[in-house]
Amino acid sequence: MDLLNAVVALSNFVLIPAIAYGSQLALGALGVTLVYGILRFSNFAHGDTMAIGTMVTVLFTWWFQSMGLSLGPVPTALLALPFGIAGCALLLLGTDRLVYRFYRAQKANPVILVIVSMGVMFIYNGITRIVIGPDDQRFADGARFLISVGDFRKATGLEEGLAIRTTQAVTVVTAVIVVAALFWFLNRTRTGKSMRAFSDNEDLALLSGISPERVVTVTWLLVAGLATIAGVLYGLDKSFKPFTYFQLLLPIFAAAIVGGLGSPLGAIAGGFVIAFSEVTVTYAWKKVLGYLTPDGWEPDGLVQLLSTDYKFAVSFMILVVVLLFRPTGLFRGKSV
Repeated sequence: MDLLNAVVALSNFVLIPAIAYGSQLALGALGVTLVYGILRFSNFAHGDTMAIGTMVTVLFTWWFQSMGLSLGPVPTALLALPFGIAGCALLLLGTDRLVYRFYRAQKANPVILVIVSMGVMFIYNGITRIVIGPDDQRFADGARFLISVGDFRKATGLEEGLAIRTTQAVTVVTAVIVVAALFWFLNRTRTGKSMRAFSDNEDLALLSGISPERVVTVTWLLVAGLATIAGVLYGLDKSFKPFTYFQLLLPIFAAAIVGGLGSPLGAIAGGFVIAFSEVTVTYAWKKVLGYLTPDGWEPDGLVQLLSTDYKFAVSFMILVVVLLFRPTGLFRGKSV
């Protein structure tokens, strides 16, 4: 019985949160990977791109809620999500026209584009704070729990209860659908194949008649979708705060680089590696060890390697180790 309680506690505080967080990081890292693989620069504005898309979704969610529109137990934000993606896409396409296109035409060094993207990042962050403010914003409604602690205890008779929040279930299901749709698009459609060809060899793709502007436009549209969905899922699971998305840039880039920058499959794997590492290292293992150790051997301390305040430091340490010993990542993406 103690073993089952330990498994439930581990699932409740490590496995389920890490899977949900890993799904969010994977979607964010996919956007970074697409920009790096196709447009050939590291987009430091990606975290605040997620914030912009989420902000638009939050505003439409509040509007729908004020009109009484809802999806029952599912958050109304899913109804507002297409509007968030559209708003984010317009912003990204406008930024590309006004900023990035000039540097592409000049054949600028990728480092220049990285610096430019940092400027764009601060502009996006300022827009978000001006429009919606710097404070926490909660926009979830519907059923809070898919499985509650009390119901689980009654059904199983275990001392430890399992809770699965609706937002966690929505995150995982949405991430699976989005990833499947993205891989189908890249591998099965003519546009997706053109994008892959452009990524592999730009000169040969141009000789084959592939339109570079079309590839760039579709890339930004996909990035807008991935960034907004990742940002909304993260905001529903935690809360929406502009500065948090600025901080998310580190674990998202760490996920993309660990998996292999430029590799979509690597971005997904990297997202889960980073998520499980952060959650495992910052979790207080006292409760789980209390179930597994004999009576009288229970640890007195929290048995926590790092405080949750340092969870982003875990991403940084993993990033440094990967860059030192395997810069192409787990799936041999393009060397950073």
